[in-house]
Amino acid sequence: MADEDLTKLKIDKSTPSLRPRKGRKAFYITGLAVLILLVMLFLTGIFAPAIRVETGSVALVYPSQVVTLLNASGYVVPQRKAAAASKVTGRLVALYVEEGSKVKRGQVIAQLENDDITASRKQALANLDVSRSSLEQAKAELKDAEMSFDRERRLLEKEFTTQASYDAAEARYKKAAAAAASAGAAIQASAAALRGADVALEYTYIRAPFDAVVLTKNADIGDIVTPLGAAANAKAAVVTIADMSSLQVEADVSESNIERLKVGQPCEIQLDAFPDARFAAAVHMIVPTADRSKATVMVKVKFVDRDERVLPEMSAKVAFLSRPLGVEEKRPRTALSQKALVKRNGRTAVFVVKEGRVIETPVETGERIGDAIEVKSGVKAGDKVVISPPKTLRNNARIRLAEQ
Repeated sequence: MADEDLTKLKIDKSTPSLRPRKGRKAFYITGLAVLILLVMLFLTGIFAPAIRVETGSVALVYPSQVVTLLNASGYVVPQRKAAAASKVTGRLVALYVEEGSKVKRGQVIAQLENDDITASRKQALANLDVSRSSLEQAKAELKDAEMSFDRERRLLEKEFTTQASYDAAEARYKKAAAAAASAGAAIQASAAALRGADVALEYTYIRAPFDAVVLTKNADIGDIVTPLGAAANAKAAVVTIADMSSLQVEADVSESNIERLKVGQPCEIQLDAFPDARFAAAVHMIVPTADRSKATVMVKVKFVDRDERVLPEMSAKVAFLSRPLGVEEKRPRTALSQKALVKRNGRTAVFVVKEGRVIETPVETGERIGDAIEVKSGVKAGDKVVISPPKTLRNNARIRLAEQ
């Protein structure tokens, strides 16, 4: 009976199974999601090939470039510069300055040993005191001799004395007068000797000839300083100083362009040390001679306002302008190439390069500055943008630089 019941058991295949239907539905949903994701990724440019483009930089541009006639390069040179030295030979015993020290005219920079000269001056001063004392003694003797001579003269007129007494009084008076004159001359000689000692002593003090800044220190305490520097290990100069208010840029201008310049012409100076700064200047002098080897003429350009950052021997570029700049023209502006601009959806934009892709960025433009155009908002100096972007370029597209 049990075996018969088991034979009757079988699977009814006509009844539909719900489980396989659920599996197929999930599979279709997953496939559709993957397809949608792939389409989205394709539209965003991830699978698109990198587009070869040319890039440029957003930079700070000065409007003076529009009115620049020509450019020249040169160096900052002080027009008043001196190597401070002594007129006598001696050992350096004191140095009161170092590089960068500011000195005033007449200020003592250094001192040489002067014990012997100081002793000579004291001797000359003592000799002057002796001469003055001798003069006072001679004056007293002269006065007494003059009184005696005058008395003998009156007595002789009344015949109360002899001619011999009168002659002796007269001789004594003349002798006293000569002694007083000699004492006076001795004072002048002693005073001259004292002045000579003072001058010799002053030579041991090295003073600044004008207001300046110390550029280099050429000697140290203990060195022998001599005017000619001919002795072995001797130094001719102690320090080198320069008047910072006399700084000018000496630039070489081609002979063919020199006629375009004139004294007083406005200029703008850019120093390699401060590339983002511009210094107002003017032509100070056109040196009246040419360099035949370079076919150039030296032009000296002076700074309108002194700036403490400007130092001698700095490299400089000079822009010679056709007219003076206005106040607004002296302010740097953010600008880029006009070829970087595109019109998309009724607005002006540029493609900013970031990590191998481009970001479409709206910008607000201003006035033209030569071949560039001012950008008031949207990008900043230093950003890289695509130049002459192709029409197929889209936001977030991958790019490949032209030079690669």
